[in-house]
Amino acid sequence: MDRLLEMQTFCAVVEAGSFVAASETMGMSKAAVSRYINELESRLTVRLLHRTTRRLSLTTEGEVFYVRCRELLAGVEEAEAELTSRTSVAKGVLRINAPVSFGIRHLGPLWGEFHARFPDVELNIELSDRIVDIVEEGFDLAIRIASLRTSTLVSRRLTNTRLMVCASPEYIRAHGAPETPEDLMHHKVIAYSNLASGNEWQFQGPEGPVSTRVRPWMYANNGDTCCAAAVAHQGVVYQPSFLLRDDLDSGRLVELLPEYCSTELGVYAVYPTRKFVTPKVRALVDFLVATLPDAV
Repeated sequence: MDRLLEMQTFCAVVEAGSFVAASETMGMSKAAVSRYINELESRLTVRLLHRTTRRLSLTTEGEVFYVRCRELLAGVEEAEAELTSRTSVAKGVLRINAPVSFGIRHLGPLWGEFHARFPDVELNIELSDRIVDIVEEGFDLAIRIASLRTSTLVSRRLTNTRLMVCASPEYIRAHGAPETPEDLMHHKVIAYSNLASGNEWQFQGPEGPVSTRVRPWMYANNGDTCCAAAVAHQGVVYQPSFLLRDDLDSGRLVELLPEYCSTELGVYAVYPTRKFVTPKVRALVDFLVATLPDAV
């Protein structure tokens, strides 16, 4: 007899509360449901259900077996859903949220290629530096740049970036270069207001972790704004390398404290659930995994 069908029938009986109700759920006769349960108990040589004229209840062994059956059946459902999503066509509206600067610099140039590969997907992209609730606000997927340790969402790392301390050569000539993170307390600082650690800038130094509290004269909720102020010789910034690269390469900005390793961040695609991932979401995630590391 089919073991999977035995487990499905057993779970249906437990959840429906009776053999009659389970037979309706399973689309089989009450006699067939009883036969599946009896043969399951005989094969396991253990009673799973207490049966009375009024109600059914699980035995201690039945409780353990029910939990394990639910886990196994959920795994089967997830595997089938994943296979179905992989073999289906990516189509429909795909709502995406991404940080402003990253979305413009590194995602914007990729959308044409994605459209060429998946012409039936209609993109609806919202750029915002706030952390959106993708479930509540109806996004299919969001791009997050963070140290993503715990989350109720499913995430997939796309590439890496790291925070760097920089200033313009003119600022350094006028104010000097900090030699240790503690020296930053005496410098003009341009702060990103959405930084997770706030005014605590964190580093890994030659002797271990170091953090210092800075005193910004300016806050902005957009990294490009912070970098523009630094290029204009207005102070020191702590920004991700993907934002700073052009200014560093051109000499408009100079890295400070290079012997102190600053925080490494991941660039993640996050979405609500691993189960029943739609073909359009899977297509975008796989596309970004393949193309984004080279772009960044």
